[in-house]
Amino acid sequence: MASIGTREIRTALFVIVTVIVFVFILFPPLVLLLTSIKREVDALSFPPKWIFRPTGSNYVEIFQTSPFLRYLLNSLIVASTNTLASVGLGSLAAYGFARFKFKGSDNLAFWILSTRMMPPVASIIPVYIIMKTLRILDTPWCLVIIYLTINLPFAVWMMKGFFEDIPREIEESALLDACSEFKVFRKIALPLAAPGLAATAILSFIFSWNEFLFALILTGTRAVTVPVGIIGYMKESGILWGYMTAGGTLALIPVIILTIFSQRHLVKGLTFGALK
Repeated sequence: MASIGTREIRTALFVIVTVIVFVFILFPPLVLLLTSIKREVDALSFPPKWIFRPTGSNYVEIFQTSPFLRYLLNSLIVASTNTLASVGLGSLAAYGFARFKFKGSDNLAFWILSTRMMPPVASIIPVYIIMKTLRILDTPWCLVIIYLTINLPFAVWMMKGFFEDIPREIEESALLDACSEFKVFRKIALPLAAPGLAATAILSFIFSWNEFLFALILTGTRAVTVPVGIIGYMKESGILWGYMTAGGTLALIPVIILTIFSQRHLVKGLTFGALK
């Protein structure tokens, strides 16, 4: 009985801690959503009003008073293109590092990872000069290229671990059946590493969707993304909290939808290789 009582206490404590953690995690998005459906007088009231008459005017007005739809389209184009490029190129490089060992391969792999150690703010000036020279400032391609240099090392290292956890014997059997190396990669390695691909793609998409510094410096009017567009609601006369929170709520939707549809693969990908 004592052991049962101890187990029940541990279970109860675990549930309580889990609830507290989830409350802390969900509280900011909840406040964001509630503020987005408040009138300005309710949003600025102190203490905060938890009971109020909701309104959808903030969502309507951000599309009427600003090109917020274009901000969403720019972010979708940049994030989707960058994710596809990062996962596609990253999986090829990761498979090469995982399966083909050559002199200096470990040093080269570490060098790829080391490119992520440099603070982005330290490279913003040379990046700006390069993009201006190439005449692609304020275009989606400018952001796709710079995000690719940041996401690609991350994708290579994540996918390298997933490919290394795939038994080599499966691929050797396919090679004995006259399959080429690329066909083994496409028909066997990629399907087996699908959970890892999903996890890498989601994390790459989230970074590209949320990135602010490069999007602020490298865009002006045509390729403005959602994070930069939301900051535009900070005016000299004050902060338009209703517009900002409505834009922030809309910015969460694509990431939430992508995560929900990929949840099964995401959980498998994050735990892939934990158990043999």
